[in-house]
Parts: sequence; C-alpha cells; structure tokens
Amino acid sequence: MRAVFFGTPAIAVPSLEALRDVAEVVGVICQPDRPQGRGLRLQEPPVKQRALELGLEVYQPTKVKTGELEYWIRQRQPDVALVIAYGRILPPAVLAAPTLGCLNLHASLLPQLRGAAPIQWALIHGDSETGISLMQMDEGCDTGPVFLRERLPIDPLENAGGLTERLGTLAAHVTRTYLPEVVSGKLTTTPQLHSQATHAPLITSELCRLDFSQSAQQVTNLVRGLAPRPGAFTVLAGKRFKLLACSPLTLLEPFAPGTVLVRGRDQVLFGCGDGRAVEVRLGQFEGRVAMGPEDLIQGRGIGTGMICQ
Repeated sequence: MRAVFFGTPAIAVPSLEALRDVAEVVGVICQPDRPQGRGLRLQEPPVKQRALELGLEVYQPTKVKTGELEYWIRQRQPDVALVIAYGRILPPAVLAAPTLGCLNLHASLLPQLRGAAPIQWALIHGDSETGISLMQMDEGCDTGPVFLRERLPIDPLENAGGLTERLGTLAAHVTRTYLPEVVSGKLTTTPQLHSQATHAPLITSELCRLDFSQSAQQVTNLVRGLAPRPGAFTVLAGKRFKLLACSPLTLLEPFAPGTVLVRGRDQVLFGCGDGRAVEVRLGQFEGRVAMGPEDLIQGRGIGTGMICQ
C-alpha cells in the first residue's frame, strides 16, 4: 500500500517506523519547526528528524485549509493516510484526499477522552487503563467510527511522560498488526456511542496550579498527569515550585491544607483537604534543577510552616 503519515511529537515516531515496515511511505506531514530554548532556535519536530533519517519526503504546511496540502497529498496518490498527534484539525478536502481516507491512532479508549490531551486527563482522572483506538477520521473531533481498541493498564506510579512512551509503542504495534487488515477490508468500523463520550481539552495554565483543598489522591493524580511537562505548581515564599512526583500519605495528626511539614532530613509533606498529605518525591524551584526532598531541605528552599499559595 501507498501511505502518507501525519505526526509531529515523539509519541508519533514509533508509528512512522511501523508504517514504513508495512507500506510505501510516500510523504510525511508534520507541523513547522518551532523556536525553543533560551536562544529560541528553530527546532525540528521529532517526526521530521526521524523521517529525514529514513530518507522520506517531509512537508510542513503552515496552514491546512488553503488547498495546497490536499494537492500535495493527491499528487502522491496514497491509498491511506495515518495520523497520530499531528496537532491540527484536518479539513474535509484533506480527509478525502487519500483513496481510503485518513485513519487516526488516538491515545484513549474512544469515545472516552476525545480531544487534545487524553494521556494527561487519563492520569488526572485516576483511570486504571487507557489504550489506542484506530479510527476512521471524520469532520468531528475524534468522533469517527472505530476499527479497534487496544487496551493498556496504567501503572499507579507512572506519569504522563512514561505513559506517553508506552502508548507510542502500542500505537506502533497497532500499525504493524492491523493497518494492513484495514486497508485490505478485513476489519470494519463500529460507530462510537456518542452519549458516552468524555473530553480531554487542552491543558491550561490555570489547571496546572495545585489546589491543596483537594484530596491527597487528587493532588497526586494532577502531578502525575502534568509531569514532566508542563508540571503542576504552587508558590512558596514568592517562588514558583513545581511538584514533579509525590505520593499520598495517611497521617496520625492531620495539618492544614497547603501547609508544609518537614520531618527529619528527608521527608517533605504538603497538607491536603481530606486530612491526608502528599509526600514530595521530586520538586523544582523556578530557575533551579529538580531535587529530591533531602536536597530541598538542605538547600533551605523548603521549611515547616510555609504556606502554598
């Protein structure tokens, strides 16, 4: 089969490699290079980097509705397009450009967690499993009929970074195993139950601010869902502090939510609204490296009685 590939971040790279194993990849589409870092140098997205290493043609349109993308795809006469984490909504003309349309590898068990951030929201909600759904794309946001769902248990200790990596590997497995069956007509779709849909909107800066009036488990889930980036944060003594890893802890003597308690040389606790606390495993003050609790205490960045703001 002839295929084009849409994808931008690292999670999409394994699927590109898998697609190359089962198809002739006649083009790769990803978002434009973006300025990153302190020097704001243009950085190629991971999919572009890997595609060039594989000797594949890359196209980076700044807009997707001008007709140029549709024309570019039709010139290459693909049987199918495979999309994972491209980062833009494709217009109908682009969806119809390949003979069999565009298929999407979505990182949730649809119709659960439609939207831009399904991995983060699965962790924020405290879900015990997620997965990859292979679906036929339509004009809606992750609303198209589904060919299959591959489930993946969520480890209670993993964060969004680790889960993203595992889902990228699972998406590659789905591509190698099932995409040829879809193209050959052996697999058919089933409509989603739209009444059961939930949503995973973009992560906002407001969401990243920790609220210690919540339960210790809710705080922990938010930290897991936002680590390693962008990171859940609070403000201590006027400095932004990212909480990058923590765990809930039951206390014999509860203390006020949002208050810091230091025990010994290596234990930092933040009080929560359910009478429990979260124990800091990894934290980072703005402008400094991430540290464990012992270094946070020794560096005198954190002390008993501080209030999270």
